[in-house]
Amino acid sequence: MDFKSLKYFLAVAQEKNITRAAVSLNMSQPPLSSRIRSLEEEFGTELFWRTNKGLLLTPTGEILYRRAGQILELAQHTRKEIAAVDSELGGPLTIGTVEGGAPFLVAEWIRGFREEFPLVTYTLRSGGTEQLLDQLNRHQLDLAVIAAPYNQEELEGISVGRQPWMAMIPTEHPLAETGKTIRLEELEGEPLIIPERESRVQEIEKWFAENGVTPRIIGKTSNYINALALVEQNVGICIFPKTSGAGKAKIVTRAITDPPRFAEYILAGQKDVPLTETAEAFLDYVRDYLENTQCR
Repeated sequence: MDFKSLKYFLAVAQEKNITRAAVSLNMSQPPLSSRIRSLEEEFGTELFWRTNKGLLLTPTGEILYRRAGQILELAQHTRKEIAAVDSELGGPLTIGTVEGGAPFLVAEWIRGFREEFPLVTYTLRSGGTEQLLDQLNRHQLDLAVIAAPYNQEELEGISVGRQPWMAMIPTEHPLAETGKTIRLEELEGEPLIIPERESRVQEIEKWFAENGVTPRIIGKTSNYINALALVEQNVGICIFPKTSGAGKAKIVTRAITDPPRFAEYILAGQKDVPLTETAEAFLDYVRDYLENTQCR
């Protein structure tokens, strides 16, 4: 029994379904099923009853469910206590973020990182991916959350999440009255505003072309605030990755489906430039955070 197996077990218990648990863990179903079988073999008893309504915990499964949560919580607290005792890590950390969901990811990481290393100070900068890459090259940033794709020969990066592409629509537009999603074909002929990064333009054009839809692109922007302003003034519909930020009163957002596409975020640093001790610790923290989040 190890921590990861316990995290997998908790995910299955909460979802009551192997397939849904595998999706939430961002893994395939066979290795997850294998982990659960190994746990049952280790304890010599069934942990789940397989029923028509899904997986239900057996009495022994209920015990493990309670203890697994306690064990993982204690492990997390122990890790933080040891780090606090053994480390006097401090100093500045400068992080760049693309607009959209990235600033909210970084803010969540900083909140947890500060619990372990309260002496670290932060400078956050925002901009388009190309701007952030330029600042990385000029050594003005320690790390940056950028949008994929990226140059893997020059940068070392880890995937930290993805967000669906959304349509930001003026409230007075007829498409604003649709449901929570909008089909890609419904955007044909509509004036579209898209991110200006060339790889994004190509990605969007390919997405439309693969589905027999012709995009009518009237504008490009690297700035989320510019996109909001243009949509608010009914200039057009903007295609932009989903953001956790508050929307505007004159704008509605709809996830684009049939088919959907996702924007991937990468936490990156320069490959041939050693990170500071603080930046290295932050990167390690994010790796642990992502692993723990994926295993819940």
